[in-house]
Amino acid sequence: MKRSAFPFLFLMLFAGGCALQSGERTLVQGTGPDELLKLRSGPGLGFNIVLGLPEGTVLSLKDCVTEVGQRWCKVSLADAPQISGYVSADYISEN
Repeated sequence: MKRSAFPFLFLMLFAGGCALQSGERTLVQGTGPDELLKLRSGPGLGFNIVLGLPEGTVLSLKDCVTEVGQRWCKVSLADAPQISGYVSADYISEN
């Protein structure tokens, strides 16, 4: 009898999405040397862009939500905490 890999994959994706904890310092990653990660005013592509973040930017994580199948995290700049917004969780990692 074959077992489906779906429950295992779902668990791994769910656990991976929950790895970042509120208050942690995170880094922008995977954007490439000439690209910027968009800091948005809300959790989704339809929200205004606040500014672009280069790879290596240090952020303070607030919390994360899932909107339309995409995980978005509310963050603030570590060096300028008054600047905050949402970024895709795909482009941040633990420091």
